[in-house]
Amino acid sequence: MIPFTYLQFHLAFLVPAVLFLIATGFVSRSSAVGTPDQRLHGWRHYWAGVVVITVVALAYTTPWDNYLIARGVWWYGDGRTLFRLWHAPIEEYLFILVQPWITALWLSHFHARAEWPRTAHPVTWRVGTFGLAGGIGVLGWWLLGSGEGFYLGAVLAWAAPVLAIQWVVGSPQLWARRRTVALGTLVPTLYLCTVDRVAIEYGIWVISDQHTTGITVAGLPLEEAVFFLVTNLFVVQGLVLYRLVTVRMGDAVREAVRTPDVSDRPSEIADRVSDTSDRTPDG
Repeated sequence: MIPFTYLQFHLAFLVPAVLFLIATGFVSRSSAVGTPDQRLHGWRHYWAGVVVITVVALAYTTPWDNYLIARGVWWYGDGRTLFRLWHAPIEEYLFILVQPWITALWLSHFHARAEWPRTAHPVTWRVGTFGLAGGIGVLGWWLLGSGEGFYLGAVLAWAAPVLAIQWVVGSPQLWARRRTVALGTLVPTLYLCTVDRVAIEYGIWVISDQHTTGITVAGLPLEEAVFFLVTNLFVVQGLVLYRLVTVRMGDAVREAVRTPDVSDRPSEIADRVSDTSDRTPDG
């Protein structure tokens, strides 16, 4: 019997998901409000953010992923992969690159409002969520010391710094967009958990019993579900905050252009005033 390979997994589950989301994304974008120029400008910013997040995801995940493979947290079935770079097969790096795009393509179906309402007690929000991220990190480091909790601890300890940064930067704004964040995260998480369960069933990769809690969700190890949850949350929150930063930067630039600097350009302003005063209603 020919084994189900990691490359075939990509072709069977990830590529069709990307193509489907691209096709449906064109429909949702064509019905969005705004002029074609406004939509094009907004999408250029959006996909620039996706590229940035993808590069960061690859850089941040690669050492962690290879370390866990080297520790024997999971391994790959015989004949299921093409070749390896470091400890991970080439298909693993493709997965790291494709996952943010699946999540971003799904998130692109949501209408992105440019308004960012101010939230009461923003400092309290940021301090509280930073403490929550710190608690996740402490729990993760504690679990690293136990054999069965090692994988779960590795996921939580690895996720905590990213969550802390994102929540300190914009937890009030993320809460204001909580419906978008929740739906944007949970739907791709559910899909990736489902296909991950298929991959495990077919032996593409094998999760170690020694380093896992043994808790499963519909047959999927808890650790795998938590991994997809936090990584999709990274992507969604990152894109929402990227939108916030670009909107605020654009507002700052427009305000700077609209407000002349008298000290730097006095002669230019004086010429404009003089030119205006010389004009008559007749011409």
